[in-house]
Amino acid sequence: MRREPSDNGPFPAPICLLQGALVTLYSLLDRLTISYQRIDHAPVFTCEEASTLLPDLPAARTKNLFLRDPKSERLFLVVAPEESRVDLKALAMALGVKRLSFGSPERLNAVLGLTPGAVTLLAMVRDTERAVTLVVDQTIWHAEQVQCHPLVNTATLIITLDDVRRLLAHLGREATIMALPVQPT
Repeated sequence: MRREPSDNGPFPAPICLLQGALVTLYSLLDRLTISYQRIDHAPVFTCEEASTLLPDLPAARTKNLFLRDPKSERLFLVVAPEESRVDLKALAMALGVKRLSFGSPERLNAVLGLTPGAVTLLAMVRDTERAVTLVVDQTIWHAEQVQCHPLVNTATLIITLDDVRRLLAHLGREATIMALPVQPT
């Protein structure tokens, strides 16, 4: 759904850029004949908020982490099951980096054009510099469908993993699939 500028003048620049990204994402999904169910909702910034607002949807719920290795400056987008607490020390070892920390909101915006709360595996469409490594938990990768934001935190898409794989193939991207190490509960 495309929103046009009002008669009162154009959108401010950030909204114009965001609207353009959304139009591009939806156009790409349409061009690849990737179907999805879209659920609009109030902005969410945490998995807990999303769980409260969204009904019990028939797709895997995810937690998306934008991480970086401070030494090498490598960036990672990690997609984990919503309820998991990823062990960042063990994950760093598994990925062959010294340590992982969360990427700043500024870096997230600069690299993927996203704001906190909108991190999504669909952000790979924005990673034109191929600066981010996508890491997906094997449970999510083998699910039939997944819930993900369409680059904003005011909607959730339900999309099949087969279609996610087709999208990544179209982008020439691969995901690193692994059993993400988790902290004991």
